[in-house]
Amino acid sequence: MGNIIKNDKPTIRAWAMFDWANSAYNLVITSTIFPAYYTIITLTEEYGDQVNFFGFSFINTALANYSLAFSYLVMVILLPIFSAIADYKGNRKSMMKVFTYIGGIACMGLYFFKLETLEWGIICSSLAAMGYIGGVLFNNSYLPEIATVDQQDAVSAKGFAYGYIGSVVLQLICFLFVLKPEWFGIEDPSFPARLSFLLVGIWWILFSQISFRKLPNKPRNQNKLNHHIIKKGFNELKKVWFQIKILPSLKGFLFAFFFYAMGVQTIMLVAAAFGEKVLHLGASKLIITILLIQIVAIAGAYLMSWLASKIGNVRVLMIVVTLWIVICISAFFISNEMQFYILAMLVGLVMGGTQSISRSTFSKLIPINTEDNASFFSFYDVTEKIAIVIGLFSFGFIEELTHNIRLSALFLVLFFLIGLILLFRMPKAIVLQQNDIPG
Repeated sequence: MGNIIKNDKPTIRAWAMFDWANSAYNLVITSTIFPAYYTIITLTEEYGDQVNFFGFSFINTALANYSLAFSYLVMVILLPIFSAIADYKGNRKSMMKVFTYIGGIACMGLYFFKLETLEWGIICSSLAAMGYIGGVLFNNSYLPEIATVDQQDAVSAKGFAYGYIGSVVLQLICFLFVLKPEWFGIEDPSFPARLSFLLVGIWWILFSQISFRKLPNKPRNQNKLNHHIIKKGFNELKKVWFQIKILPSLKGFLFAFFFYAMGVQTIMLVAAAFGEKVLHLGASKLIITILLIQIVAIAGAYLMSWLASKIGNVRVLMIVVTLWIVICISAFFISNEMQFYILAMLVGLVMGGTQSISRSTFSKLIPINTEDNASFFSFYDVTEKIAIVIGLFSFGFIEELTHNIRLSALFLVLFFLIGLILLFRMPKAIVLQQNDIPG
């Protein structure tokens, strides 16, 4: 790999721009316009919230959750393979490009999504999720290489802040089409949302080029791939797990992260659909609310980074996980718009901080003498993706079982409680020095 100068500002900016590029997907597709559009068009007078997907009947929001869970499950299986290929071939950046183009093109494909093309919409949204997941893995693996340990909290927060700002900028552009279609002579009510999906794909591919130009690959290995190299991906995960088992702090953190991530990621993915289904807020109010969440999340990411420098990462994570429990319980009882908005602001405050501090905590705990950062972050991503699969599936299954989406939100408290208990069993602060692998 070409030498990377740590704490180099241009490199860090280029790395953070990948968050700027792909977070537009996270906001528009997973959090605002797509879930609102999907929930609205799949609610009909004839069938209510039931939809037909390749001959099978589902509750509309449950189908969306199942399809996302499927995407994450596929990536859990594929990520170790791609990580091994990237390590062997030295083409980590090329992998980032492939996933970016898959995700961006899939978002463009959502331009053709209407109720009568439900299957197409679900397939494209699933592919977009896979593209996002894969790109994030390889981008995350650069963090310990571009920043020294004492700067990783701040650099991680910078990436999330860039992501929130970039996604808000595009969301505001899309917002104009959604709220004021008459300004542009738009008569088809579905067109503003579908145009937004198209713009996300263009934005994602366009701005990621900044990162691709600056971030280096490892030296290329021209040897041909074989089944031993593919198998190496899973062997690398086993190797990382054996290393983790002899590092108590890292092992304790990963178990806690696994459980609270089930709740955090699920809430972020279902918030808009929850608001529409429970309070019937409409697309415009949902978009405004999620936009405010993103703005608050920028401050939240930096606030939690500052707080971690004062009281330690684990204490900060205990605080935010406790707040997530309050959020889930409150979601069960909300009955009006104002309560939803207050709850949304609390989500924004802890959302950015939870993601940023979790990523930087893991980065700090990786053994300093390892060269397998991609493998460690592959393990981290696989852990998170399995958590998301379980969280989304549980949320959708409980709604289908009870026909009450509020109970699905309340059930998430269980995951957060387990995560909180595991955090309490860790040291109250994580030192900045990284651990060496014994022996």
